[in-house]
Amino acid sequence: MPLPDSCFMVDRPMPRLSHIFIYPIKSLDGVSVTQTKILPGGSLAHDREFVIVDQQGKWVNGKRTAAIHQVRSQFHLNARVVTLSVQGKNPVSFHLDHARSAIAAWLSDFFGFAVELQQNTVTGFPDDPTSPGPTMISTASIEQVASWFPNVSVEEMRTRLRTNLEITDVPAFWEDSLYSDDLPIEFQLGEVQIQGVNPCQRCVVPTRDAISGATTAQFQKTFTVKRKAEFPTWAPASRFNHFYRLAVNTRIAPSEAGKSLQVGDAIETSLTD
Repeated sequence: MPLPDSCFMVDRPMPRLSHIFIYPIKSLDGVSVTQTKILPGGSLAHDREFVIVDQQGKWVNGKRTAAIHQVRSQFHLNARVVTLSVQGKNPVSFHLDHARSAIAAWLSDFFGFAVELQQNTVTGFPDDPTSPGPTMISTASIEQVASWFPNVSVEEMRTRLRTNLEITDVPAFWEDSLYSDDLPIEFQLGEVQIQGVNPCQRCVVPTRDAISGATTAQFQKTFTVKRKAEFPTWAPASRFNHFYRLAVNTRIAPSEAGKSLQVGDAIETSLTD
């Protein structure tokens, strides 16, 4: 795969991890952290640790209902406490381990049907169970995609995309170099070895305002047209049966469990050697 010219600029800083986001309850608000550990299943500690399910065991998430965007959640992970609120109502705090039934009751009252929380401390509940590692994107990509939508800020786009790891000091769509036409690409981020697997297929969630749930008109169409027009000439086009894809899905081997990632870690690939 021909490499982007920008990867060979001798004065270019080493790509580094600039943000880590985890989402303790799937589809609710994220938490920005400065470091995190790798779980035995290859995901980040506490990321999508819980999922809301109905009585049939089906996920209640952003793909299923836009109403979930109205729920605000603040997490105090060391204390294992979540504070839930809806606009116009008083916030209520719960212990994530000892008050799970009370959390379920609060959420059931909000949704209007019975739900409960399920927990997985090995892999969490990733959208792609074959690639449960953290999703990755560059800051420049988020900025570029936000520029396609005049009424969407960079921070808002970041919140819509809900990506775990953000890389700085690289150009837009640099992360498309972290997978190939066929085999995964191995790279090192800090002390953790990661495999880049494929470009992440986006769902309905990025089309909506992350707070109100209101849909941005023609979001997917605009995104697809712009993504195709600005697609890097060196990227593995065979992985794009459509262009509503952004960020990279990853896998992390069990041998990496217990290792840490922290903001500032350098990323080393064949492009940075």
